[in-house]
Amino acid sequence: MAQFPDIHEVDSNGQRLARIRMRHRWTQQRLATEAGYSLETIKKYEQGRRSLDRPPVILRLARALDCHPAEITGGPIVPPDADRDGQTAIAAVAAVRRALLRHGRPARPTEAEVADLAMADLRERTEELTRYRQAASLAKTAEALPQLLRALQVAVEVQRGDEQRTAYGLLTSAYECAMQYLYKLGHVSDATLATERVQWAAQETGDPLRVLAARWYDAGEFLNIGEHDEAGAIIDEALTVLTQMRRRTPEAISLRGAYQLKAALNCARSADSTGAERHWKRAMQTADTLGQDRNDWQLQFGPTNAAIWGVSLPVELGQGRVAVDRAEHVQMPAHYSKERQSHHHIDKGRAYFYNGQRERALDEFLAAERLAPQATRMHAGVRETVGTMIRTQKRGQLTELGIRLGVV
Repeated sequence: MAQFPDIHEVDSNGQRLARIRMRHRWTQQRLATEAGYSLETIKKYEQGRRSLDRPPVILRLARALDCHPAEITGGPIVPPDADRDGQTAIAAVAAVRRALLRHGRPARPTEAEVADLAMADLRERTEELTRYRQAASLAKTAEALPQLLRALQVAVEVQRGDEQRTAYGLLTSAYECAMQYLYKLGHVSDATLATERVQWAAQETGDPLRVLAARWYDAGEFLNIGEHDEAGAIIDEALTVLTQMRRRTPEAISLRGAYQLKAALNCARSADSTGAERHWKRAMQTADTLGQDRNDWQLQFGPTNAAIWGVSLPVELGQGRVAVDRAEHVQMPAHYSKERQSHHHIDKGRAYFYNGQRERALDEFLAAERLAPQATRMHAGVRETVGTMIRTQKRGQLTELGIRLGVV
């Protein structure tokens, strides 16, 4: 594995929190009072002696300081110069942003673009892009995404009838890849813009399930900024529609399960452990009914994914022991996407860290990096947790990982 020797100091979430607090001219005691934490906890966060990586905590501090959570977690993420794949990954951000801004505007295609238009080719390219996403290959995603977005925007303008609806379906999938690509790189505002495009394109497909799948991401946008009531309203509305649908197809059942997991996450982010457990158990029941792992509209759901979320949710709540115990029972199929496998290793790493098992945590982060190097190195939770580990325990492989992450 390549080593990146350019060692430099990078701000921790706690340091960014301190700067935001001082902008408000607040004392640490004022922030502690407003956010509902002890003064000692705030001091530990700001000094980097305690990892500030849990979204519920970050959201609570962000609400107190009236800032976006991304101001605390940092971003966009800039990989070290020696990380060539990382540099390739960020090279297309401007081109993807331009394509997103052009959504709904006249494409003004050239004669050559119209002549080259072939729906079979566009479908194949979109499927390939989706495979890049599932493989967590940000560099390959970056190379393919701008040109494909342009071609699909031309297609939805030129095609008519069923072919146009098909083109909008492909464009929806490409926008979803753009959303995930931008989010992983820390371009939060651009990712939000991509989420809006996902919904607009989905509306044009004429498929009610596709529209509901797009709304799943919309709920996530509100969840990520701590608007739990709004996220909950979107989730409840979608679950009501899915319950009332006469179609009991595998796609509809899978989508219902995905929304139940989103409901569980919304509860976890608002520190409602009881609600999170209740919705997760409902999702497990739905997964049993479905009886198979599916990946409709890039929303993985089934027995395996529900079990994986059973680890993710207690991690969100800081319940390391529960997460570690559940992780022991997860059977990860070999064919599961590298993106999902690596994220599971990240969750396990954070769980071991909360449980005080730092060596096990490091092993899991390294396993995630082997599966998905770029996605792991740019994961905000990994960067913060590893940074905290390094500040309190510098040694060998841990420092080397920190260098590749760019946190030392």
